[in-house]
Amino acid sequence: MDIAAMRASFAKAAATGDEAPLYFYSHLFLSHPETRAMFPVSMAHQRDRFFHALGEVVSHVDDLEGLVPILKQLGYDHRKFGTLPAHYPAVLPSLLATLEHFDDEWDEHRARTWTEAYGLVASVMIQGAEESADHPATWRAEVVAHERRSVDVAVLRVRPEVPVDYLAGQSLSLEIDRRPRLWRYYSPANAPRDDGTLDVHVKARPGGPVSTALVRSVEVGDLMRLGPPLGDLTLGEGSDRDLLLVAGGMGLAPLEALVDQVRRQGPARRVDLFVGARTEDQLYDRAALDALQQACPWLSVRYAVSDDGLSDLEQGDVGDVVLRHGPWLSREVFVAGPAPMVEQTVHGLLQHGVPRERLRSEVFAPSRPGPSAEGKVTE
Repeated sequence: MDIAAMRASFAKAAATGDEAPLYFYSHLFLSHPETRAMFPVSMAHQRDRFFHALGEVVSHVDDLEGLVPILKQLGYDHRKFGTLPAHYPAVLPSLLATLEHFDDEWDEHRARTWTEAYGLVASVMIQGAEESADHPATWRAEVVAHERRSVDVAVLRVRPEVPVDYLAGQSLSLEIDRRPRLWRYYSPANAPRDDGTLDVHVKARPGGPVSTALVRSVEVGDLMRLGPPLGDLTLGEGSDRDLLLVAGGMGLAPLEALVDQVRRQGPARRVDLFVGARTEDQLYDRAALDALQQACPWLSVRYAVSDDGLSDLEQGDVGDVVLRHGPWLSREVFVAGPAPMVEQTVHGLLQHGVPRERLRSEVFAPSRPGPSAEGKVTE
């Protein structure tokens, strides 16, 4: 497999922005019209998803040991769309046609390389789907509480008909009846409960059809479907180190779930949670966090604001504030939030001396396709 050639041809297609995915889906729907029903009516938020996922594969293709579990998870996740093994061959001709169209150096060698790579990806994803056949493809769930925390943030409590087996810190995709076939990923803000309920934190994004509906239109009693859990922003088996958790924006939800896991399952440990925002009024879950800190003597919660000179809270980017309160060399570290915040915080902690193997991070950003090696979508 010529990895350099793969990356070169993919880079040319990716550089065209929306043109390559538009070409791909047009080719796919013309050649296999039966696949159109698997996608939303409007493709505006969908077109970049396949190419983003493909980019993840290309960037990690030289690490098959790490890539295989991701592909198996994707295969399981794709069951929610009704994807069958017979659907995978339909994608390859459209993929090759798209790459050839945007690559002036396309030749038989690159075609063979991509055919081999796609065959591997498809076989592993099919294997993941088959291995998960005993688990549900989706879970039906009901909204049992809906609380607006601000103009654009809401916290929903949902109850699946059958409890979802997930780990604190993982994410679940959801589809609401008001927005069919538009799946978006959210991390429950709690560890699994006996009653199976999940708390979902949602921020309405400009132009975001799902997040806007979840915040402003969805009501108690509404139904949704949940997809299988994904992601590895989780406490490892046997983990007992003290924790450093750094959150920005909606990245707070999975870190709250980790706190909840420690509170209800142990083992006992020190947990320091830093929450960053531009302004104090964006700290939407502050009251709940303050109450949790009062109830848990092992938990310390600190807030940082980067653009609010009138606030009495600590000033500065949350990553810089974290370093002021170090050292953190003995901690297991989790960072979640917007890309610039995650990148700055991770870089600072590594420079600070935190071992890379004890630092996990995940980007929460609008218009991303889901949890992967790099990040997850919040709209």
